[in-house]
Amino acid sequence: MRSDTIKKGVEKSPQRSLLKALGYTDSQINKPFIGIVNSFNEVVPGHIHLKDIARAVKDGVLSAGGTPVEFNVIGVCDGLAMGHAGMRYSLSSRELIADSIECMVRAHCFDGLVFIPNCDKIVPGMLMAAARLNIPSVFVSGGPMLSLDNGKGCGLDLNSSFEAVGAYMSGKISESELYEIEDNCCPGCGSCSGMFTANSMNCLCEAIGIALPGNGTIPAVYAKRIRLAKEAGVRVMEAVEKNVRPRDILTPEAFENALSVDMALGCSTNTVLHLMAVAHEADVRLDLDMVNRVSERTPNLCKLSPAGPHHIQDLYAAGGVYRVMAELRKAGLINENALTTNGKTIGEALDSERFYITRNDVIRPIDNPYSPYGGIAVLRGSLAPDGAVVKQSAVAPEMLVHKGRARVFDSGEEAAEAIYAGKIKSGDVVVIRYEGPAGGPGMREMLTPTSAITGMGLDKEVALITDGRFSGATRGASIGHISPEAAKGGPIAYVREGDLISIDIPNKKLDLLVDAAELEARKKETDLKIKTDLKGYIARYARTVSSADKGAIVS
Repeated sequence: MRSDTIKKGVEKSPQRSLLKALGYTDSQINKPFIGIVNSFNEVVPGHIHLKDIARAVKDGVLSAGGTPVEFNVIGVCDGLAMGHAGMRYSLSSRELIADSIECMVRAHCFDGLVFIPNCDKIVPGMLMAAARLNIPSVFVSGGPMLSLDNGKGCGLDLNSSFEAVGAYMSGKISESELYEIEDNCCPGCGSCSGMFTANSMNCLCEAIGIALPGNGTIPAVYAKRIRLAKEAGVRVMEAVEKNVRPRDILTPEAFENALSVDMALGCSTNTVLHLMAVAHEADVRLDLDMVNRVSERTPNLCKLSPAGPHHIQDLYAAGGVYRVMAELRKAGLINENALTTNGKTIGEALDSERFYITRNDVIRPIDNPYSPYGGIAVLRGSLAPDGAVVKQSAVAPEMLVHKGRARVFDSGEEAAEAIYAGKIKSGDVVVIRYEGPAGGPGMREMLTPTSAITGMGLDKEVALITDGRFSGATRGASIGHISPEAAKGGPIAYVREGDLISIDIPNKKLDLLVDAAELEARKKETDLKIKTDLKGYIARYARTVSSADKGAIVS
């Protein structure tokens, strides 16, 4: 056992004395040590209940003959960090999470790990750590928040509140209606209830094979979530016994499966950043061209919020992620030989899954999709030579092809202020720059300005492009991850007010309609805006982070 390094032999008596100071008996010390990597805190609604999940995981480990040892990692709430400087610490916390787990696990010699994430950056941060450490591992999330009906046949979620602000600012709803949404859109614990980044990543953990069926969709408040956590504790002991490790699971075939499910579900654009970062840790090649190849062949089978009316509880009622994979398998879009954490292949796991289905309107059959291509598209062109990403399944048909005048802002706050003030008009293309991984720094999410556009009824008339990124809750013609970013001298740095920008999502094009000579002249007379007042971790992050097209990794 790996843990023998700190507990076996006469010379390890001092270490055993420290373990006994924790209350462990000789019998417990002699069993495999299973690290319970818990992201519980009292800040994030998706994490407030993770003590209960951890208790259930420990019960599973104990029942299977292991000794559970819990430690905690940080977690940032993107919703609370949204719209101010705190959002710089969201994406950047992903690397801190991975690094801190590496420190704890290497220092204390665990035999296996159960990871308990739930929200946005915590899931990929833990996946990166699992790939880096390559110790038998199982993931079990805290589960999605429920969505309450708004009384008009539509479910509420966090995005409802963001969009309600824009609706209130434009006089479309009253103050009392705004507060009614505020009071009911987040009814309890769990990751926010749409197909936003957290739920996207928790679903993709199933598709990859490192989490058990139901991980992404069983609601946080269901008893079945507790049973799943206990099962995860049992399964990690089996993984330790069989020495099934993360890199046995995180193969090229597994990432291809994840992308296929991503496209079918219409997941968050952030999954592109995160899958690339996890693949980097697993020494698997994954790039934007592969994202487009998978998108072009994979039909979009679901319209989950923000792309449509359904929420994660509806996907659960329709059979969940494995039910989506079963549809994709019919068209040969799933690599069935990819391994799962329990030692079965994906094909075997699908064969043995029993579907409890109470809704037939959430997952479309493979021969009747919403569209023949996937939920995400990568665009390239003179404005984004190295790529940009859009959630095309959440774009109104009339905005898939658009040409408009640039309205240029150097921060998300400036853009939101202009939108709320009614300065953005039909046909405009809002350009938000200096929000990239290094230039932001931290590649902040632009949910406030995109929600303002939608709430004010402009989402079918106005586009937004940025070298920052978007919340999974964003809908509309919102194009992010523009690479190279402004701070690195990308073309977006030289866009001027009134320039024509051409967006052609079906043909994967994003162009600045300025001739080459004019653009070169602008480069010579434009000083890039580099933030020089940064200190601490975020300053180190800004110096070392890669571009978005490489996953915004730090190496």
